[in-house]
Amino acid sequence: MTDQPAAPVGTIVWHDLTVPDAAPVRDFYKEVVGWTATPHDMGEYSDYVVQAPDSGDTVGGICHARGTNANVPAQWLMYVTVADVEASATRCVELGGQILDGPRPVGEKPFCVMQDPAGAVLALIEA
Repeated sequence: MTDQPAAPVGTIVWHDLTVPDAAPVRDFYKEVVGWTATPHDMGEYSDYVVQAPDSGDTVGGICHARGTNANVPAQWLMYVTVADVEASATRCVELGGQILDGPRPVGEKPFCVMQDPAGAVLALIEA
């Protein structure tokens, strides 16, 4: 996830896709929607930051399901800001949801991946 300016609580601030092998999926989206991709160093491998074809604006990421992302399901994942990730994770479980990953830091901010009672998955990141 790239550095984002502070966003109000409840805002969708990032999207990424986590898959077992990111490079072929990066190439798939390059051909289907025209995205370009810049490697993002993860140490022993690179994930990708993707850009829109005309503007070059960053639109999201494509990540390998390994390292810190090993527990993240294969899917497009939205990140929504919350005031307190720990409190939101606790409330998620109290209301019948599950925490699939975290809470843990991503960069300097705490985040977690939750699943609501209907099965939909969303990432929460501290504002």
